[in-house]
This record gives sequence, C-alpha cells and structure tokens, in this order.
Amino acid sequence: MHVDAAVIGGGPVGAAAALELEAAGLSVLLIEARDALTPARDARPLALSHGSRLILERRGVWDLLGSATPVTRVHISQRARFGRTVFTAHDAQLPALGYVVDYSMLGAALDSAVAAAQARGALRTLRGTRVTSIAHDSAAAHIQFDTPASAEDCFASVVVVADGNAEAAGVDVRVVEYGQTAVSARVETPLHHDHTAYERFTPDGPLALLPYGSGYALVWVTAPPFAEQLCSATADEFAEALRECFGDRLGGFTRVTSRAAHRLVLRIAEHPTAGRAALVGNSAQALHPVAGQGLNLGLRDAWELATEIRKRGAGDAALLRAYAARRRIDRFGGIGFTHGLVKMFSNDWPPLAIARGIGLKLLDNFPPAKDFVVRRMIFGARG
Repeated sequence: MHVDAAVIGGGPVGAAAALELEAAGLSVLLIEARDALTPARDARPLALSHGSRLILERRGVWDLLGSATPVTRVHISQRARFGRTVFTAHDAQLPALGYVVDYSMLGAALDSAVAAAQARGALRTLRGTRVTSIAHDSAAAHIQFDTPASAEDCFASVVVVADGNAEAAGVDVRVVEYGQTAVSARVETPLHHDHTAYERFTPDGPLALLPYGSGYALVWVTAPPFAEQLCSATADEFAEALRECFGDRLGGFTRVTSRAAHRLVLRIAEHPTAGRAALVGNSAQALHPVAGQGLNLGLRDAWELATEIRKRGAGDAALLRAYAARRRIDRFGGIGFTHGLVKMFSNDWPPLAIARGIGLKLLDNFPPAKDFVVRRMIFGARG
C-alpha cells in the first residue's frame, strides 16, 4: 500500500491533520491505537482560541461540536498581590477570545468529521493499530504496524506523527519536570460567569476558572501532595479550599464534580522533522496548561503543514525543511511563553512579586502591548 500521507495518532491534532491533508487532495491513512470510534468520557477542559475555531470551521468540525462556551473576557491577577490586567474580545474586535469544550466533545466531533471524510474515499482509517517501526529513504517512509488481524506495512510520501509518538519517528525528546500537578474539576458559583475567564497566579502554580455551560471548568495547578489532598477531599472541603485560594469574587463555590489530576511535564522534540516525518501537536511539544496554548499550537502545526504541502506537494524534497522553518517562531515562541510564565509566577519571592504586579499594571494600561499579546495567543506567529 502506498499513500501520499500517513498520520500516526488519531487524537485531536492527529485527526485535524488527517482532515487538512485530505482536503488538500492527498490520499491519507490515519493509524490510531484506539479500537472505538468515540473516545471514553474525558471531561478535561480545553480552551480553543478563536484562531483554532477558524481552523475547525474550515474542515466542518465546528458545527459538530454542539455547545462550546465563548470566552469574551480574561481577567489575570496574582494571589494576595497587586496588579492585574484584563483582555476583552471587544478590544480585540473579535466575537470571542476563545471557547471552552471538554476533551471528549472535541474528540467526538473530529471522529465524526473523519468518518465523513472516509466515506468520501480519500481517507482510510486503521483502528486498534500500533506502529512498530518507521524507516525512511529520500522518497518515502516505510511504516510497519500491527493491526488486530495481522502485521502489515505501507509506504507514504510524508508521515505526520501526532499525539506523543515522537520516539516512533526516531526523534529525541527533552523532558522538563515541573513538580506540579493539574487538578481539573467542574464547579458552580452563585454568580453567572458572564463569559469571563480568570487566571490567578499563586506561588504553587496558576489557577484557571474557565466559563463552561452554566458554571466553570477549573484547572488548578499546585504541588503534588496538595493535589492528592484536593482529590481525596469531600466536595465541601474542596470548595472551601478553592474559595480560600481564589477569594470571594464569585460568591463562593456551591458544587464540585468531575475531579481528576494530571502530572505536568514539558516535552520538547529536539527537531520537528525527521527523515520523511513531520511532528505535530504533542509529538512536537507538550506544554504546561498555563495560558491554554498547547492544543492551539498543535492545530496550527497541522494547518501550516497542509499549507506547505499545498504549495509543494507531499513528495517534495524540501517540504519538511520548509515546514520546520515555517513553524520555528510560533513553536519556540509558544514554548518559551508558557515555560516563562510558570517560572516567573510560580514563586513568592517579594521583589519578583512586586515586579510582576508592576508588569501586569503596565500591560493593562498600554493597549498596543495588550493587542500584541492577544493576537499572538489567538493566531500565533508566522515563521
């Protein structure tokens, strides 16, 4: 079997990449380890930027999402310290800065779009299939994989490695331990969110409250021992701990559901390409959740790769060099921005806390700088 493009990993970024390449006129094979079409229930909140909405709209995915809660205002502050800044969709001249969905909702919408593309004939999906090796020559990649029935192989002009499979492509990955755990939950408050998201920096890590439905999706980054306490606490105990950390701005917290915890690390592939393979999404970079940049950066990876293939063709010898150059500024900008925020705000050193407060205040009073930050977070940067 020979295809123009093989996509390894059918998570959100891998599925989006397969749809982009199919729309570019390529024959595509999507190789996915999951047996089921729709992922298991996963309530982790995802913050999609307005730029990501545009990408998903072009592939017909957005209308399949059902309900996505728009974010029209973002309030950023640091706990028990002065200084804050506010970003608004009105100032950015956009309908919303972003949208909040849960992981399984986005996965189901992308699976439906992939099934529709498969019915059109140019995209084939192999599920319950694991890649065992990838070998490259100057013209194609040779991919070997195990299906539920047998061992098989195929050749592809370009391989798109998504969803954490960097090692399969032979790319070294650098891992940075943050020593933090993200606790996610759904919470409700007496006051309506009015489509405002809150990002509050604490010495242990950032706390984000994202408007979702009638309540909030919480992402609370903290030290692992405290995260364990939060996950084992009663709902009332959790709500009180959250009120103590966040404050009474929302009138307290009346209901807590869907708690989960995830250890946080930064994973960076040393190179975004190898042989005939291009890395996208978590295979290229898995980021800290602060500022919600990881998935949005991955969707831009998929979009920019398809754009480069439209210009050059999947077999062009210079394709992957051009893709790497095209993604350099956006990729390292996103990595540096999120990593820098964690290092700058996850401490309580008084001189730095004062400097942070001054910085937030200055940013809030300098519209050109706010506009630059908003545009960079929503649309990324072109290489």
